[in-house]
This record gives sequence, structure tokens and C-alpha cells, in this order.
Amino acid sequence: MENTSLIIMVGGESSRMKRSLKTKEGQKGIMDNIPHKSLIPVGKNGRPFLYYLVQNAVEAGYAKLYLITSPENQAFQSLIDNKDLPVGLEVFLAVQSVPEGRKKPLGTADALQQCLDQYPELKQTIFTVCNGDNLYSVGALKDLRQDRTAPHALISYGSSGFDYTEERIAKFAVMDISSDGFLQQIIEKPNVWDVPKYKDASGELRVSMNIFSFSGETIYPYLKNCPVDPVRDEKELPKAVAILVGEQPRSVLCIPRSEHIPDLTDANDIQLFKNLE
Repeated sequence: MENTSLIIMVGGESSRMKRSLKTKEGQKGIMDNIPHKSLIPVGKNGRPFLYYLVQNAVEAGYAKLYLITSPENQAFQSLIDNKDLPVGLEVFLAVQSVPEGRKKPLGTADALQQCLDQYPELKQTIFTVCNGDNLYSVGALKDLRQDRTAPHALISYGSSGFDYTEERIAKFAVMDISSDGFLQQIIEKPNVWDVPKYKDASGELRVSMNIFSFSGETIYPYLKNCPVDPVRDEKELPKAVAILVGEQPRSVLCIPRSEHIPDLTDANDIQLFKNLE
């Protein structure tokens, strides 16, 4: 089954970015009228950050784009209406509603579940899903379109390829991978002293940057039944994947890559994209 659909999660509150912008001279009002950091203008032409990620998706051969947004998504609708995204993709909006009694969204596993509920055709196909604040490469996006025997896959990044501090890397999810390349365990924000035991045979620490390819039919029950994290109070996609591989070993293929993934986390990151065309 060919993978031609990309889902990008852009419904988060971008709280860390908004806090950091309050103390950054010249950038304090940059998010006053936009709901998510993926819409922050970057590069020489002031295009939204999301533009460059979508451009890479087009080059990688995707045909359909699903944006998971918050209910306040007029800025994303305007982006589509004004044709401010690269051409070559059909674009759909999915809305992650906040459950009654909560003040914030229920997390990334819930976001993906709501998208699949709104577009049931995704439950019958293979798709890629990723964050909206990482600039994944064309190569990584292509890798997840390749034929494979496993129903699911993810990119396992070698941490030595990152241009990040060890402190920042320690905040990512690390992976325990079998000798034949299948995910055995995924650990969100591990204790610093536990990190060395997750290095592979070559001494490389393998890190998840939240870019996956799923069989919609097989992943859906794990999204729906994902427990709420007691600390974050959210249903997180890595947790759903962890439960999946615990119950279905050898179901998630790990595709290794070694490269830096530009990340838009706080105000200091915006300048890193100033040379984008």
C-alpha cells in the first residue's frame, strides 16, 4: 500500500515559544495573531516555518496533507485559501477539540485519533505523521514512503548527527532497538544516568524526533486506548507506540539516519532559519 499522505500536528499551544518571546527584544509580538509557532515567519522571504516543511513533503512525493489544528484555526485556513503553501498537495484541516472539563488539548495521541475520526479513509491506509515545528529533511520523509514488511516505521536519528547540546538531547525520546532493526522500547525523557544503556552496538544513541509512519487500521486502537500520562496530563503518541511494541513485537521498523533536524522551540531558534529561501 503506497504512502502518499502526510499528517502534521500544529495544534499545540506553543507555550515555551510564547514565554521565550516575552523576553526577546524585537520579537515580543511575533505570535500575537498566530496560533502556533509553525506559522512564525522565517527566512529571507518571511514565509511561515510550515511552508518549508511542506515544501520538503512535496519533494518527497506526498500527495495529501492533513494539518491537525486547534479550533482557532483561521490562520491555517487563510494560509490554504491564499495559496501560501507550496503547490502539489491536497490540503485538509482536522480540528483537535478540547474535551469537556479540560482547559488544554489531550495530547498528540488524541490529536492523531481525532484526525483519523474526521478522515476515516486514513484508517484504511498507511500515512506519515510528524511535528509541525521540526524541519524534517526530504530524505527522511522519503524513507517513510518506502515499501516495508512491518506495518509501522519511524526514523531513528543518531544523536551524533545533531547540532544540539547534550542537555537538549536528553530531553528527547531514546530508543531500544533490536539487532535486526525493530523498536523494542521507546523512553521519553530518560534519566541522564540511564541514557548510556540505550546506545546501540556502534555506541550511537538512537533518538526519536516524533516522525512516524503508521498503518491506520493497526495504530488506531492504541491511540484510542492510550493512557493519560499522570505528570503531563496528556495522551502522548510515544506512549501509544511503546504499548504497541510491547504487545506486537517487530511491528515498528526503525530507519536509521544521521543528520541535524532544525527545531523551532524557543525565540533563539528563529534566527537559525534566516537563510531559508
